[in-house]
Amino acid sequence: MSNSIFSATVRSFFVCFAAVMGILLGMFVLIIAIGAASGSSDTSPQISYKYSPEILPNGNGVRKILSSSSPVILTIDIKGVIGLDGLTQEKIAQQLIESREGDFTGDRVKAILLDIDTPGGTSSDADAIYRAIKAYKETHNTPVYAFIDGYCASGGVYIASAADKIYSTEASLIGSVGVIMSSALNFSQLMDKIGVQSLTLYEGKGKDNLNPLRPWVKGEEDNIKDAIDYFYQLFVNIVTQNRPNLSKQKLIDVYGANVYPATLAKEYGYIDESGVSRQETLKQLTAAIGEEDDQVQVVRMESTNWLSELFKTSNPLLQGKITHQVDIPLEMRFGSHPQVLYLYR
Repeated sequence: MSNSIFSATVRSFFVCFAAVMGILLGMFVLIIAIGAASGSSDTSPQISYKYSPEILPNGNGVRKILSSSSPVILTIDIKGVIGLDGLTQEKIAQQLIESREGDFTGDRVKAILLDIDTPGGTSSDADAIYRAIKAYKETHNTPVYAFIDGYCASGGVYIASAADKIYSTEASLIGSVGVIMSSALNFSQLMDKIGVQSLTLYEGKGKDNLNPLRPWVKGEEDNIKDAIDYFYQLFVNIVTQNRPNLSKQKLIDVYGANVYPATLAKEYGYIDESGVSRQETLKQLTAAIGEEDDQVQVVRMESTNWLSELFKTSNPLLQGKITHQVDIPLEMRFGSHPQVLYLYR
């Protein structure tokens, strides 16, 4: 009797297990079929959309779907490291493009809110995002407000300079107007110690500057210093031209590349108000465009390409690879070559 019960239990277990595995296998085959169908070749011109609108709470903290003709406040997240963490010039530019198409045709976007929490990042991405937002604002006569909750440092300040008004929570840190180059390392003494030699072939004066495999000579860093000075002057000019209460002389000689609590940042002219919530910022922006909170649709652009991401050849699930990652200093995460960074470390 006991053997029969045991056998029946084992048999039932394996039947259930097989059924579950069959269902999972069927789902996997279905997903592959959908992916293959979505990737089928169609040579006719198409407009693809990478983002879809997600409805966010309005100034009253309420989420509700309004009519397709209601005015829209577009929220753009400036969160993470600029140039990394999905915060690139290409993605922000695409969101701005799609905000004039599809559900947003008819000039529905009446204002932009920048949600900022970033230590900065690459100078190129920060500048491109700033200029894209600035051009959008001027082309479509769209007010832009910024709300800081956490960090608005270095490249974050650069991007926030595109905003008409900048608001912040009381516990935020703002500043770090400065430039740094990702670290250049020199291994020549280590190579001498272990008996390794290197030969670099090149043409062009200065092409071999800061070669990490030989001793450096005085002056070969001058060209890089000149570039850093250029990007610093650009940064200072962008910020002080857009923030008239921020003294250019004090920014250079006194404030430097330090970060400041929101209350001091307001006093120095980095921001307009401190101790303000996101909801209050939305209310201010809604009033600025002459609308009522319950008549405005607040949205964020969310990525819609999760399926294509799954079927990318680089996806480790399909490659059968496991990646082991070692954390390195933030300024060294930008690739193998030194980059000019608007970054607070």
